Amino acid sequence: MSIEQYKLRFLPLFRQDLEEIVDYISVQLKNPAAANRLVDEVQGAIQKRSTCAESFEPFHSIRERRHPYYRIYVGNYTIFYVVIGDVMEIRRILYSRRNVEQQL
Repeated sequence: MSIEQYKLRFLPLFRQDLEEIVDYISVQLKNPAAANRLVDEVQGAIQKRSTCAESFEPFHSIRERRHPYYRIYVGNYTIFYVVIGDVMEIRRILYSRRNVEQQL
């Protein structure tokens, strides 16, 4: 039995968010090892979810959206993605304690 995976697409905004988080942890907090662990955890969580991207409850947003957002929690961060056909489009990664509604 083979497990089908969604194709992954990463928006530039997600990459920018992740770079800013990694820079903050590496430079400001002076903990590059923690930054590397976070990147590994983020990659692992996305890969794991890519086999069942729509099996979770959609994020209920106050905005009308063409494609519902889904969430993946990794430590203190939340990854937001949408599913478009057979593509899992990774859109943002945000610090979980921020007002994410304003950020999305």
